[in-house]
Amino acid sequence: MKKVLLKIGGMTCSACSSGLEKYLNKQDGVTASVNLVMNNAAIEYDDEKLSIDDIEKFISKAGFESLGIDKFEKEEKRKANEKYKLIVLAILAVITLYVSMSHMVGLPQIPFLDMSECPLNYAISLFILACIVMFIGRDILKNGIKNLIHLTPNMDTLVTIGVFASMAYSIYSTYMIFSGDNTYTSKLYFESVAIIIAFIKIGKYIEGRNKDKTKEALQELMSITPNLAIVLRNGKEKTVTLDEIKKGDIVVCKPGQKIAVDGTVTDGTTHIDESFITGESVPVKREKGDKVIAGSINYEGAIYYEAEKIGKESTVSEIVRMVAEATNTKAPISRIADKISGIFVPVVIALAVICFIAWLVISKDIATAINTFVSILVVACPCSLGLATPLAIVIASGECTKRGLLVKSSEALENAHKVKTIVLDKTGTITKGKLTVSKIFNYSDLKDKEILKVIASIEKKSEHPIARAIVNEAEEKNIELLEISDFKAIPGFGVYAKINNDKFYIGNKKLMDDNNIKANVENDLDSLITQGNSVLFVSKNGELIALIGVKDVIKENVKEVISKIKEKNINVIMLTGDNEKTAQVIANEVGIENVRANVLPSEKAQIIKELKKDGLVMMCGDGINDSVSLVTADIGVSVSTGTDIAMDSSNVVIMNDNLDRINDLIIISKKTIINIKENLFWAFIYNICMIPVAMGLLSPFGITMNPMFGALAMTLSSITVVLNALRLKNIKIK
Repeated sequence: MKKVLLKIGGMTCSACSSGLEKYLNKQDGVTASVNLVMNNAAIEYDDEKLSIDDIEKFISKAGFESLGIDKFEKEEKRKANEKYKLIVLAILAVITLYVSMSHMVGLPQIPFLDMSECPLNYAISLFILACIVMFIGRDILKNGIKNLIHLTPNMDTLVTIGVFASMAYSIYSTYMIFSGDNTYTSKLYFESVAIIIAFIKIGKYIEGRNKDKTKEALQELMSITPNLAIVLRNGKEKTVTLDEIKKGDIVVCKPGQKIAVDGTVTDGTTHIDESFITGESVPVKREKGDKVIAGSINYEGAIYYEAEKIGKESTVSEIVRMVAEATNTKAPISRIADKISGIFVPVVIALAVICFIAWLVISKDIATAINTFVSILVVACPCSLGLATPLAIVIASGECTKRGLLVKSSEALENAHKVKTIVLDKTGTITKGKLTVSKIFNYSDLKDKEILKVIASIEKKSEHPIARAIVNEAEEKNIELLEISDFKAIPGFGVYAKINNDKFYIGNKKLMDDNNIKANVENDLDSLITQGNSVLFVSKNGELIALIGVKDVIKENVKEVISKIKEKNINVIMLTGDNEKTAQVIANEVGIENVRANVLPSEKAQIIKELKKDGLVMMCGDGINDSVSLVTADIGVSVSTGTDIAMDSSNVVIMNDNLDRINDLIIISKKTIINIKENLFWAFIYNICMIPVAMGLLSPFGITMNPMFGALAMTLSSITVVLNALRLKNIKIK
C-alpha cells in the first residue's frame, strides 16, 4: 500500500468533500480521507492494482480536479480579477433592482425601460441582466445541481431551486408580454435572481478568504526554520541548505541565529528561546548533552550540535503534520438550514410534480397544470432561507468587530455559547509574554532608581533576555545610563563590569558563591521564586547590594474575566509548556484551579481531545506552540499580539488583546443563534401556510393562487428575515 496527499480543486462545501470521500472509498484498493479546509485528500491505495493516474481519474469522475501532490507550499493570493467580478456582480444586481423597483419607491424610471410605456424592453433588459448575473454565479448553480443529483441537497441546492423557479416563471411572463399581455410586467422576478446570487457569491468569497488563512498556517509553519545552516566539513565551516544536512553532521549555530535541525549539543553553552515550542517565557540554558529544537533562537554563545532529526522527522514538521491531521478530523458542523433542506427540498419538488400531474388529469389544461407547478415552487421556494443564517452571521460578525473580535468562521459564532470548557495558554495570553522587573530588594544606601541605573548600564552590553528586560525598564523610566569599563560576560553565570572604580557582579547565586560574596537573603529569594520570578543577584565591591526579580506579568482584568467565565458555568483550565511552579503562581493570582504545566504541543492537542468528550472546548493562545491546539479545539481563539501562525490557525482573533472579549463572543453567539432560529421561522411561515393554497386544495372554496402571490409571500418572508436580523445591531453586553 502507498500513501499520497493530493490537492483537490472544485470543493466548495462539506457535501463536496464528503461526496468525494465516499466515492473514493467505494473504489477497490482505495482508502481516502478528504479535507475540505486544506483542499486535499489523504489517499492510501494498493500500488499493485492502481497508480496515481488511476486515482486522479477517480477524482475527475467524481466531478473534481486533482492538482497534484500537496507540498504545503505557499499559494498565490486570490487574483484581483475575482474582486472585480464581485464588484461587477454587485453593480449588476443594483441596476437590476433599480430597473425593476424604482417606480415603487418614487425614483425616476429610465424612459426606454419604463414598464408601462416599454414593457417588452423592460422585460428583456431584466432578463439579460439576470442571465449575466447567473453566468457569473454559475459555480453556485452547478454545485446546487450536482448536490441534488448526489442526493445531498445543501444551501446551494436551495438557492439553485429558488433561482431557477423564479427564472422559469419570469421567462414565461416575458413570453406572455411578447404575446401582448402587458399585465405580466408585474409578474417578473428577475431581480430576486440577481440579488440572491450576488449575496451568496460575495459570502462565499469572504468564506474562501478565511479558509485560505487556515491553509496559510501550515505554510507559515514551514518557514520557521532557517533556509541555510553552517556545518563542519573536513574541519572547516561550510554554509549549506537544510536539504544538504545529513544525520550525524556537526552543525554550528552562532548568537542570533536559529537552530537548523533537531539535535544534541556537542560543545558550547548558551541560552535558547524555545517559546515557540514549549511556551516557556524565559530562554533555557543549553550545554553539552542537551537537546536543541529546529527553529529556536540562540541568544548568546556559539554552540555545536549533532544533527539527529532532519526533514519530515523534525519537531516543526511534526507540528505541521499534527495541524493537518487536526484540521482533517475536525467534523464539519451541520447547519440547521441544511438539515431542513435535506427534507424540505425533495418534498417540495415531489409535491410540485404530483400536483402538475393531478391538475393535468383533472383539468386537462396544461396551462393550469404549469401554473400550479410553478406556483408551488415559487411559494415554497425558501429564498429567505438563503438569508436567514448568513445575514445574522454577517451582522453579528460586524458587532464582534466593533468590540475588537475578528470572527473568521460562522461555526465559531454558532457554537461559542455552547462551550463547556475554556483552555487558556499562559505566556502571551494570561500574561503579557514580556519579561518585566517586578521587584527590587535593596540592601544598600542607593535608591532603587540608582541601582536600576547601574544594572541597566552594565546589562546594556548583554544579549540575555533578562538583561533586555532590565534595560527596557530603565528606558521606560527615562534613566540615563552610565559609562562602564572592563565588561565581561560569564556564560551560564552572569556578567562583570566596572563603573568608575567600583566592581560589579550581576548574575545567579553561583556567581556570588564563586566570588566569595555572601548572599544570606533566603527569605527574600524564596519570596521572589514563589512569585514566579527569575532572580538576579547584584554585588558591589564584594558585597550584595540587591536582588532583582524579573517575570512575565499578568494582563490587566484577567482575574475579572475568568470570574465572569465561571459565572457561566464554564470550566477554565490553564495549559502551558512553562514549569509547574511558575504556572501555579499565575493560576493562583487569576483564580484558576485546574492547571496543566510542562505540556508539549502534541500533549496539548491530546488534552484538548480528551476534554472534548465532555462538551465543546474553546482554546485561547498566542504562540506557534498553540497552533495544533487551536485547530484541535472546537473554537480556537488567538490574541493579536501573538504570532501570525497562531492567528491563522484560529477561528477568532482578539484584536485589542483584552480577554474580556471572550465573554462578549459567548453572549453575541447566544443572541445570534436565537436570531437565526427566528429567521428560519419567518423564512418558512409564509411559504408553508401558502403551499396548500398553491396546490389548489382550497379551490373548491374559490381560493386560488398564481405565482405572483407566491412570490409576494416569498418577498415578505425575506423582508421579515432582514429586519429581524438587523436587530442584532442592538446587542447589549452585560
